[in-house]
Amino acid sequence: MNNIILIGMPGVGKSTLGVVLAKVLGCQFLDSDLLIQKQEKRKLHEIIAREGYEGFQKIENQVNASIETENTVIATGGSVVYCEEAMEHLKSSGTVIYLKLSLNALSKRLGNLKGRGVLLKDGQTLSGLYEERSPLYERYADIVIDEEGKDLEASLKSVLEILEEKDRKL
Repeated sequence: MNNIILIGMPGVGKSTLGVVLAKVLGCQFLDSDLLIQKQEKRKLHEIIAREGYEGFQKIENQVNASIETENTVIATGGSVVYCEEAMEHLKSSGTVIYLKLSLNALSKRLGNLKGRGVLLKDGQTLSGLYEERSPLYERYADIVIDEEGKDLEASLKSVLEILEEKDRKL
């Protein structure tokens, strides 16, 4: 089995689903945001505040482009889709799954975006971020999972069914 890379908006459940998926599949789990924090010895929001939008993107691209692992579920930060080098590297190492959720559902889940370490341009809203990122998630995804109205168990079931179907086709 190759890696499984989870992409999607902040708050969609990439890390939560990723941990459970890794346990069920019997493989490793890696959260690329935690990897960035470990490398930089700072929290995401601190990196963004100090390095700015472009500085954070450079760090995020470098960290994600350097991930060398096998049989791992990788939960990425929501902004990784801005990093072309990183996304090409991740795509070449496994299956990219876009966890898709409506703007309305996301806005109910999310609190303080900056406190979460969400990469926002000056004055950008969640709606603007959603509109900007959605086409990028679609572009890089091998598989799209609609998360609307699903709890963790239903999301896990959807991912496992699609991966099983994909394996049968190979």
